[in-house]
Amino acid sequence: MIFGMFRRRNRDAEHKVYCEIVAQARQPVFYSGFHVPDTVDGRFDLIVAHAVLYFRRMRGEGKEASEFTQYVFDLFFQDMDASLREMGVSDTRVPKKVKVMGEAFFGRADVYNPAIDGENVEDLAAALGRNLYPDNPEPVAQTRLAHYMLASARRLGEQTAQELMSGQINWADPEAFRDLPV
Repeated sequence: MIFGMFRRRNRDAEHKVYCEIVAQARQPVFYSGFHVPDTVDGRFDLIVAHAVLYFRRMRGEGKEASEFTQYVFDLFFQDMDASLREMGVSDTRVPKKVKVMGEAFFGRADVYNPAIDGENVEDLAAALGRNLYPDNPEPVAQTRLAHYMLASARRLGEQTAQELMSGQINWADPEAFRDLPV
């Protein structure tokens, strides 16, 4: 019995959820139809946007969900650390860059969440514009992306925490918002 205390928990479900978040953020439509820059920063920001949606939905779901999402969050930053190292960032600079990424994540969450909670398309579109299109504003694309995010938030809200913790994440279809009249 005592040896059970030292067993590692199987983290396949958390890994699956993280992979689902990343897979959704990497859909080509975001880079072609929504004109998100296909750069390290653009990809990072789309992953953050989807992670914010997921973590927002899981708020208040109890201790098990909290521990689960904390591990998914940790995976996100472990992946960012590994990606930076793979890109050739020196070992001494990686922790500083990861810290900046963490601050960026929380800053974006602090702006996106109230806009999502209030279903405020204009505020969400403005925030997305500042983060995803800092050099070349895309007002139509960022408004369409805001509508997509709000629809995804509603979809996530219709799913149980257990479904979401199993990796069965039912996002809105971004293609449906690609040509949305705004």
